[in-house]
Amino acid sequence: MTEIKEMVKILAEKHGRERGALMPILQAVVEKQNFLSEEAMTEIARQLDISAAQVYGTASFYSFLDIKPRGKYVIRVCKSIIAEMKGKKEILKTLENSLKIKVGQTTPDRMFSLLETNDIGWSDQEPSLLINETPYTNLTSEKIINIIHEYRSKN
Repeated sequence: MTEIKEMVKILAEKHGRERGALMPILQAVVEKQNFLSEEAMTEIARQLDISAAQVYGTASFYSFLDIKPRGKYVIRVCKSIIAEMKGKKEILKTLENSLKIKVGQTTPDRMFSLLETNDIGWSDQEPSLLINETPYTNLTSEKIINIIHEYRSKN
């Protein structure tokens, strides 16, 4: 049995095999593998006895359930109207220049992926972003450069 099949089987045993277990299983796979592979989604469908289309439809609907490989650090910049009004464009420009990638891309070393996402819940402190699960708020270009430097120095 492949590693992915074994992992999904264990997750199904933990969360159950009802339709309601789909989200926790999807989240757990993303947490462990950083994205949902086709193999993982197929195995989830098999374990929960639902169609692969249902699994894919759910996974592709939610921006936090990546269906393609991402970097070690996934940067999600809030794209709400409030973020737009408070300087999101400059933050994105600084990130793109610092990382040398565009939104939707991953650095060649697979360290960073840069994405935009809907409201992340920090509207009163825009512009904001998440790096994996860590929020950063009231951003400036200088703060962005320091944050990226910190993450690069961890590796």
